[in-house]
Amino acid sequence: MRWTAEQAYEQLASAVRGYFRGRGARDPNDLTGDVFVSVTRGLGSFHGDADALRRWVFTIAHHRMVDEYRSSQHDRHVWMAEVPDAPHADVTASDDDDLTRALAMLSDEQREVVVLRFVADLAVKDVARIVGKRQGAVKMLQARGLERLHELLQAQDEA
Repeated sequence: MRWTAEQAYEQLASAVRGYFRGRGARDPNDLTGDVFVSVTRGLGSFHGDADALRRWVFTIAHHRMVDEYRSSQHDRHVWMAEVPDAPHADVTASDDDDLTRALAMLSDEQREVVVLRFVADLAVKDVARIVGKRQGAVKMLQARGLERLHELLQAQDEA
């Protein structure tokens, strides 16, 4: 299937923005725009179904997030712990500030895997390819990340 930039954006922009929000990016909208500029430039040579498009777009988003970490002048751990001020009109995994704070408290690898699996809705094998890890390692990071999220959210509920 031949995809247009508009189709790709309409189908995936909300999930990409959610990915950046879940990763604690300072400006998820700006980063999402950067991703879709790259998508628009490369779309002419892309061939594949909706799943292949999703994998390709989230690979671009992952690389953009890595670039953002590398170019950041701020302490990454402080930067990742910030909670976005204003909720966006689109709903990602959750608009819940407690979840955003809990995600920020996961290790970078756990957060990456959990967000790619559940916000981007990618299969374990696709996440493994994007983050450069074996599927077993991705499954372990996912399990530990979800367990930690559960603990953090329970503690927030009890407080």
